[in-house]
Amino acid sequence: MKIAILSRNSKLYSTQRLREAARERGHSVRVLDPLRCYLRIEANGFQLHYKGRDLTRFDALIPRIGVSITRYGCAVVRQFEMMRVFTPNPADAIVRARDKLHCLQLLAEQGIGLPVTVFGDNPDDTSDLLAMLGKPPHVIKLVEGSQGQGVVLAEKLSSAQSVIEAFRGLYANFLVQEFIGEAKGGDMRCFVVGGKVVAAMRRQARRGDFRSNLHRGGSAEAVTLSTAEVDVAVRAAAVMGLGIAGVDLLRSRRGPLVLEVNSSPGLEGIEKITGVDVAGEIIKHLERRQRQHQARIQRKP
Repeated sequence: MKIAILSRNSKLYSTQRLREAARERGHSVRVLDPLRCYLRIEANGFQLHYKGRDLTRFDALIPRIGVSITRYGCAVVRQFEMMRVFTPNPADAIVRARDKLHCLQLLAEQGIGLPVTVFGDNPDDTSDLLAMLGKPPHVIKLVEGSQGQGVVLAEKLSSAQSVIEAFRGLYANFLVQEFIGEAKGGDMRCFVVGGKVVAAMRRQARRGDFRSNLHRGGSAEAVTLSTAEVDVAVRAAAVMGLGIAGVDLLRSRRGPLVLEVNSSPGLEGIEKITGVDVAGEIIKHLERRQRQHQARIQRKP
């Protein structure tokens, strides 16, 4: 199988591990910078070039699309899809997951638990917006933020109003959520591949912080999930349409709550903490699904 990995940096741990795992299983692999891919679109077909050369005859694509290049990166992924290349994470699924508000709306529609969330635009509505949410503490987060960036804990109502005012002054898109105190600064990253949780770790925020991201100095350990937690993680990935996803959960009094669904979850932390060959699981999933994808294409007239 000929596999393309879309990644801005071939030296990143996740990119290297995916390339190694694919080659260990006998596949040909090429890492492509999505910003160096360019497209030709016409009624009779689609074409992709990369640094002056035609990109043809790939069997599968693994997108590693960063937040800052979502729009262009997803256009490239979509072009591969139009050329009948299998990808576990289609462009539309990446876009859905990347928009935090849309993601939460879709999850809630399917009855999946999540922290109560409010969203509004007009400053005149701030007081009522926060009343809809309930008493503080409140978590205010940028819709486009990642790795704990743009997330603020407001312990008082006045603090929440001040942060919201500041975000509005920056013309930032943000949402406000209830604070789940019983989680005690911890969450769980569930790595879902092909409808299964292949690895999971519990992340704990460092003292004095509430953000558990490892990039923020949090610690982590392997964790055994409950049946309910596995079910929620798998359902959340499926609702987004993602074959590969990092689903972040909180443990609460009312059951597992989804914080976020990540379409390009990092491999380094989860592999080192759990000892699971996540990259290998991803390649195995690609092998199974690409064969099915190819069979469907051949059956079409």
